[in-house]
Amino acid sequence: MNCFLLASSVNWTTVWIALAIMFGVSIVFALLITVISKVFAVKTDTRVEEITSLLPNANCGGCGYPGCAGLAQAIVDGKAPIDACAQCVKANRIKIANIMGVSFEGGEETIAVVHCTGGIKCEDKYEYNGYGDCKSQSIMSGGRKMCEVGCMGVGSCVDACPYYAVEVKEGVAVVDQSLCVSCGNCILACPKKIIERIPKSAKIYIGCSSRCKGKDVTLMCKSGCIGCGICQRTCKHDAIHLQNNVPVIDYSKCIGCKECMAKCPRHVIRELK
Repeated sequence: MNCFLLASSVNWTTVWIALAIMFGVSIVFALLITVISKVFAVKTDTRVEEITSLLPNANCGGCGYPGCAGLAQAIVDGKAPIDACAQCVKANRIKIANIMGVSFEGGEETIAVVHCTGGIKCEDKYEYNGYGDCKSQSIMSGGRKMCEVGCMGVGSCVDACPYYAVEVKEGVAVVDQSLCVSCGNCILACPKKIIERIPKSAKIYIGCSSRCKGKDVTLMCKSGCIGCGICQRTCKHDAIHLQNNVPVIDYSKCIGCKECMAKCPRHVIRELK
């Protein structure tokens, strides 16, 4: 009885008007949201998504951009080259070039190597006691090693590698070629800048970066290159030359005969395995 009296006292005309107003306002706001979303929508280039799908999607940051999507955007914007990602296989690089409407024929796959074999064979300038980071250690007189470009063996490159391809052996960083995908994180982490990419098809690499003269090298390191030039004279293919007392291999000429490696008196030329 009370419910009946309450319902009969309600002004239903007012209720229906209020509901109609609310419905009308919701329709207006829905239309406004739709119009605004279309007018102010951020237009995305479909090429970014296509290129992202062709990248490894490891998001390692080795290219210097925030993830694979960031690199894809940079390629579309013309801020990064087609082969900025070292992990990307050649077939996908060609597809990316086709998306961008450019030609691309290069892009040989690469691997990282450490141009140093010193480690425990290289003398120390001082005993370092402090935070175990290569960059921190290099602040103090360029690091504890007498060789200014000698690997300190602290392992910043090891920590930087997401693929567990780098480890320190006998005081020097070594890259496991079977695990390396050439992401470049170790290259960025090394304060000495002695880690470099070389063609994956290479058979040998130079395990030293010192530009010092032979006499100075022998005082610092038992494994450093003395710049004798035997490798250059041995090579029949003009593939290796001394530059600033350091052998440099022209991989476009090197056939992997390893004669220079066999003749090297300091065993600085190392085999890729």
